Amino acid sequence: MPCFNEAGRIAPLIAGVRRHLSRVIVVDDGSGDATAEEAAQAGAEVIRRTTNGGKGTALRTGWTHARQAGFTWVLCMDGDGQHAPSDIPKFFERAENNTAALLVGDRMGDCAAMPWLRQQANRWMTRQLSAMAGVRLADSQCGFRLARLDALLGLKLSSRRFEIESEMLLAFLAAGLRVEFVPIQVIYESARSNICPFLDTWRWLRWLAEQQPAR
Repeated sequence: MPCFNEAGRIAPLIAGVRRHLSRVIVVDDGSGDATAEEAAQAGAEVIRRTTNGGKGTALRTGWTHARQAGFTWVLCMDGDGQHAPSDIPKFFERAENNTAALLVGDRMGDCAAMPWLRQQANRWMTRQLSAMAGVRLADSQCGFRLARLDALLGLKLSSRRFEIESEMLLAFLAAGLRVEFVPIQVIYESARSNICPFLDTWRWLRWLAEQQPAR
């Protein structure tokens, strides 16, 4: 669970997750508040980064730690409370019944709670990635994911920030690994999100341009 300045929100989220999982790893990405302390008090194992390296950096830190701890799968959730812990069993049920190496949350089947502009941006981004991958994707930007760690750490992922979700998805597909989508509920409060709409969209567009084959 990558976190940046989530004091006041992180403890209830960890409590909800611990109803389904015995171990929670939080990567505090250089927060300037009490995120790390509250996460530890709530029962999470906390890895503290002294500077903010971005979501992608925090996730890779957590994945490596989970692998070193002996885990074979890793469940990723955002630390801003926009993923419901009650949806966790859906991922494990799906993983037990197929051979997918990556399961991604799909918010778009019932996304009325998501602001219209975010809906349109997510659909547009998903169409771009679907065209690049040659397969129809459901929700390319959701950070609620369950991944097989050996497959995940075998990929060359370098994105430091929010582009990590897109890079990760394309990398799994390019490697011939099975990807499936799991319907989840939408919890959206703009005040909670660490996404900067203009800056992060610009970064994503720049990343997308870098993925295009040279002519």
